[in-house]
Amino acid sequence: MNPLIEFQKQIGAVPDGGFGPETLKKGTAFFKLTASQGAHFFGQCSHESAGFTIFTENLNYSAQSLVKVFGKYFPNISMATQYARQPIKIANKVYSNRMGNGSEASGDGWKYRGRGPIQLTGSSNYSLFAQAMHDNEIVSNPDIVLTKYAFQSAKWFFDHNSLWSLCTSISESNIVAVTKRINGGTNGLAHRRDMTKKYYSWLV
Repeated sequence: MNPLIEFQKQIGAVPDGGFGPETLKKGTAFFKLTASQGAHFFGQCSHESAGFTIFTENLNYSAQSLVKVFGKYFPNISMATQYARQPIKIANKVYSNRMGNGSEASGDGWKYRGRGPIQLTGSSNYSLFAQAMHDNEIVSNPDIVLTKYAFQSAKWFFDHNSLWSLCTSISESNIVAVTKRINGGTNGLAHRRDMTKKYYSWLV
């Protein structure tokens, strides 16, 4: 199952798993976006998903990486070693008791781990997205986000976080503003800028 191919089927593009001008144009039309909005949306999605190749959160961390990335939850190497290279345990630890998730034992952290080109994460966000899509299966069977709603979940992120008002042009200031809203900083800004401008050139 390839979320990009599933999306291509939904929008009537050739389901070849490649993101070219046809997929961009039909995807932009499918979501009723302007050229500028489509360029920002798919440009950011491209960066966040490593060129539309990664649609689930990678939680396969070493002990050293757990201390570095999740030091709040793994303050020492001894504790981190107990979780290292165990994605399910890691997810349930770092995502417990926040974003609407239950305790570590509830399994919510893994069940509602990041999915989609812009990672939909946490029980609360899955519930809000389910309401927006009028489909409660999103909560009971979160993997449906990959098989049916991958790009819809990313568009919901833009909707929910009022990003469209920042997509009126592909100016540097707008690209930076959108990036900060998604990333919390400017990580990968050069690539995000390149993809946004490239996609805009395909749409105009």
